[in-house]
Parts: sequence; structure tokens; C-alpha cells
Amino acid sequence: MKPIVTPQPADSGAVRGMISALRGRYSFLQALPIGQTALGRDIYGIVLGGGREAVLYAAAFHGQEWITSLILLRLCEEMAAALNGDGVLADMDLQQALAGRSLVMVPQVNPDGVEIALHGPETAGRYMPLVSALDPEGKHWQANARGVDINHNFDAGWKELKAMELENGIHGPSPRQWCGPAPESEAETAALVKLCHRAKFRHVLALHSQGEEIYWRYGDRTPVRARTMADILGASSGYRVADPEGMASHGGFKDWFISAFGRPGFTIEFGFGENPLPLEDFEPIYRKTREMLLLAALM
Repeated sequence: MKPIVTPQPADSGAVRGMISALRGRYSFLQALPIGQTALGRDIYGIVLGGGREAVLYAAAFHGQEWITSLILLRLCEEMAAALNGDGVLADMDLQQALAGRSLVMVPQVNPDGVEIALHGPETAGRYMPLVSALDPEGKHWQANARGVDINHNFDAGWKELKAMELENGIHGPSPRQWCGPAPESEAETAALVKLCHRAKFRHVLALHSQGEEIYWRYGDRTPVRARTMADILGASSGYRVADPEGMASHGGFKDWFISAFGRPGFTIEFGFGENPLPLEDFEPIYRKTREMLLLAALM
């Protein structure tokens, strides 16, 4: 059967098309509206399974990191195909392993930012003058359309992060690393926060690029089992279990999730190189990390 998720620039239209095609082929996949961006682009999730214990995967927080959308959608496709057949993927019995579980996959948290990174400021709607002034071609764009870095906008050490940004000369909208006017000021951030409060996830994974690292710790609410889980993920993929540094050490989604719920949260940095990673890296990255992503669903 011809694969649905193939190497291609994963803009919002491509992601919508792949989600629609996956649901058309596998009727048991459920669509889950998450919210909308400031420009009205929809943020969608896909739900696999119907169990009460849920795990969240979220990708493309940053505009240039759209390759993570492809990684997550390929995982969804392979798991759905296995469940539609004998239930086995990578020697794992998914039917048995997912009993009582459900997986929520959000392939594109920041569709506005991805559009800008791939197609330039003209895709930024009413924010086009702002984006054009900050990054005339959109080649360095990681933020949302309002110039806020979504992974700096969560309410986890936000004041400390704001002080660090000011020390580094970041005072307002920027292609990257501005935490915004207030924690959870952005539609994308608020949508994920609302989803987490509603779903009470067992644990969450935020997919980023690049560096081949796994971040697992934030503050004194980090559960003890999170380190063991991170070590298992690292052993499977060869990725290094580490701690982020500098301005990456606060304000992120996994930071907020750990602080808010006292449950495991992980940031996974896929691949090596300079963002955006080239399309030819997609298949090797996925092959190297598929087992890790499957284990993350089962732990």
C-alpha cells in the first residue's frame, strides 16, 4: 500500500492533507480540534485508541522544525497500519501494549510559524509588516505570527526567562526566543494548556530539532520515574539524556507540564545539523527513533 506520509515540506496544507488521508484510510483514527492560531489556522490532533490513560505527542512548536510533523505523522501511519493488520510493529504487540491507553498526536502546534518559515512573510496575514521587518525572507523564523516563541511562552519560570531575554537584548517580537507579553498569552500555548487540563495525560513528549538529546527534568516536581524513562528512550535511540542550557531552561511545554501536574514530560531534539533539517534526513531520523517513539507510548 502506498504510504501517505512521504518526505515533503510539511506546511499547514500538507499536514491537513495527510491527516485527512490517514483518517480516510483508517476510520478508527479520530480527529481532535485543539484550537486556532491568531491567524485562524486550525490546530488539529489525531487520537489513536480509546483507553482512559492518554499520552500526548506534540510537534512543530517552532517554524523551522516542521520535519517533526512528518516524524509524528509517519509514526501515526505505521501504528494505524499495524493495528489494522496483525497488531505488530517493530516486534511489539501494539494491540496488547495499548490496551487501556490512547495516544493523542498534535503534528503542528505552530502552523503560522511553519508557513512563515517555508513560504515567507506574505503568509503572515495582518502580521506581515511585523514579520517582514524582523525577518524579510522568513528564513530564520521559529516564532508564531506575532513574534512569540511558543516554547518560551508557557508559565514555567517565565519571569526568570524574561530577565534572561532582556540580558540578551530580546525586548519584543522576534524570529525566535521572545517569551511574549505574558505567560500563556498566545493562542497556541493556551490551546495546549487547555488540552492538558482536560485530558490529564500520563506523560507528554514535545518533538523538536536538532541535537539528538532528550530533556526530562524541570524543578522539584519532576517525578523519580522520569529519569528511568529518559534512560530507556536514550538507550533505544542512542540520543543523549541531558539538561537544556541558558534560555532553553525555562518556559517550555515540558517544563510547564511537569510543574503543573508532577508527571513526566520530555523534549526530544531530533537529528543533527542546522534548522530546518533537510528532507533527506527524515527517513534516517525516523528509522533511528521509531523504537524510541513506540516505547514512549507504552511506558
